[in-house]
Amino acid sequence: MTTEEKDNVRESIVDAACDLFGKFGYKKTTMDDVALASRKGKTAIYYYYKNKDEIFRAVIEREAKQLADVIEKAVSIHSNPVEKLKAYVIARMQALQNVATFYDAMKNELLDHLSFMDQTREAYEKSELETVRKILLEGNKNGQFKIKRPEATAITIVTLLKGLEIPFFIQTKPEDVEEKVKNLLDIICFGIVNRAAKK
Repeated sequence: MTTEEKDNVRESIVDAACDLFGKFGYKKTTMDDVALASRKGKTAIYYYYKNKDEIFRAVIEREAKQLADVIEKAVSIHSNPVEKLKAYVIARMQALQNVATFYDAMKNELLDHLSFMDQTREAYEKSELETVRKILLEGNKNGQFKIKRPEATAITIVTLLKGLEIPFFIQTKPEDVEEKVKNLLDIICFGIVNRAAKK
């Protein structure tokens, strides 16, 4: 079997596992389930992955990369920092709907016993904060933003978005998410205070 064929088998296993973890969660999904869903023998599954943790890690890492790639692509097509910030928020909030296993794992304290989870969370959060920080610094440099503490502001924005994830996706119809994101962006970018008003 060629390297490409082996990679394809790994990918098919991860695809099947991704669906199972998304539907039933980490705890209820078994190696037998993965073997059945991927149409591979259990021996073949163990050839590529030692245990369920390894498969779960592969799923999480793939979805984390997918989310990061979507955000990077959305931001990169803009040259204006304000538009970059808007693109980041919209891409992040919409893309989370497509990486359900990663999202659940990032929030699920029951998975803290998996040694790689803290490392995965930390790496993704660091990457996201750096993306926002760079946008803010660029906006400061060209005069579009006036932010005294870009690092602290980046943390505030990312933390705010995390806090809104459940209200956005569980309590909001999919067709209304974009409108809510736009309203949020108006507040982030322009605030709610009328600066022209007299004190």
